[in-house]
Amino acid sequence: MTTQAHACDGLHTIAQQVRSGTVTASARVESCLARIEARGAQIHAFNEVLAADARAAALRIDACVQRGESPGPLAGVVLAIKDNIATKIGHTTCSSRFLENYRSPFDATVIQRLEAAGAILIGKTNLDEFAMGSSTENSAFGPTRNPWDPSRVPGGSSGGSAAAVTAGFCDAALGSDTGGSIRQPASLCGCVGFKPTYGRISRYGLVAFGSSLDQIGPFARDVRGCAELFAAMSGSDRLDSTTAPLEVPDCLTQLDEPLRGLRVGVPREYRSDANSPAVASVLEDAINAYRSLGATIIDVELPLTDVGISTYYVIAPAEASSNLARFDGIRYGKRAEMAAGDGLEELYAKSRSEGFGPEVQRRIMLGTYVLSSGYYDAYYNRALQVRRRIREEFDRAFERCDVLLGPTSPIPAFEIGGKSDPWAMYLCDVYTVNTNIAGIPGISLNAGYSQEGSVSLPIGMQLQGPAFSESLLLRAARMLERALPPVYPA
Repeated sequence: MTTQAHACDGLHTIAQQVRSGTVTASARVESCLARIEARGAQIHAFNEVLAADARAAALRIDACVQRGESPGPLAGVVLAIKDNIATKIGHTTCSSRFLENYRSPFDATVIQRLEAAGAILIGKTNLDEFAMGSSTENSAFGPTRNPWDPSRVPGGSSGGSAAAVTAGFCDAALGSDTGGSIRQPASLCGCVGFKPTYGRISRYGLVAFGSSLDQIGPFARDVRGCAELFAAMSGSDRLDSTTAPLEVPDCLTQLDEPLRGLRVGVPREYRSDANSPAVASVLEDAINAYRSLGATIIDVELPLTDVGISTYYVIAPAEASSNLARFDGIRYGKRAEMAAGDGLEELYAKSRSEGFGPEVQRRIMLGTYVLSSGYYDAYYNRALQVRRRIREEFDRAFERCDVLLGPTSPIPAFEIGGKSDPWAMYLCDVYTVNTNIAGIPGISLNAGYSQEGSVSLPIGMQLQGPAFSESLLLRAARMLERALPPVYPA
């Protein structure tokens, strides 16, 4: 598919039109449902389309407008929700057979806040099972496909959300990011994906994978869209003790004002030989774009980049093995059929073997191993020590620069089934995992393309900033976006 400009209104424009009565929320929903009807089966971005609920919500917003009341800053914005975020409507499956019939009795805090702002939920998006993967091939319900080329992956684990935004099935979407699961699919699909600082957005209602790494964040077609969702979702929450008791910054008022004297650090390790030629070329284009905007380019070093993957794959599976212990087939979730003579241990084993897919089982076993007696100090404690050093390394880099620039992924979207070796798949996250390990914010935005035969594939660049620097990071990203504006597949 060749690159073509695809008409798209920003979220603020959509909300203004709905609030003024120029466009109805119902018309917005019907437009998205028509796109899903036309191409939804091919892309498989959704596990569940909530058409009736979306139409009912749109009617409520339209009635609010007709009464002369304000329906909120995101009035009529159509949202897709990653299927590991709890919603009272529809199911919350985590793309797992274990939870395929599960209905949440409550909404996640982010859902409550976004609906209060006037957003409309249109469906639950596909993901790698329990958010464990980098391609959305590890879903119990089948893979999601990249809207640019359906023979390729959309990235993961939030591939369904990224694909839904890119294909125009919704105006924006939510994902979760434990090691790159928002930013990497945003890069491979060519949209904007934003992971805020750990603790900036409540995780209440997010099905836990790695509790010290997980963070909910937005997808949109432009940086402003992500900023608007961030503003609506952020803030402390009494239901999540890890949220930071800090005032949410105004990240919208000055978003389009260029940052004077911006210092952009480019880590030597991000110019790796592992980058495809197209990714390397787009990185140079991004550097030159910033330079032309008056930014100072500073060479920095992050020597622990190459140990980030191994550190992550100790910490994250260790936390996952603990978090997923609750899925035992007793309290809720899939329960296996018991044979005569089976006891409780056999029921646990059968339920978990039948309910969890291969990648989830692999990570549970790895996590259990690194936490076991005799290996805890050698692996888990050691990984925590390296984690501290990674955070210190970023702190030193940010003493010299305001933001860091580099590729989000070393390669563009690969073909479905093209990375059967788990280690090769894990390396797709080499530039993203340390962001989560350090707990800092990161954003990926489209900055160029790779021509693969007759197909153009988007390439994303990642910006990282110090903890709680979201306002600065979004402004820096907006500068690059205006210099290298994206296009979308028709």
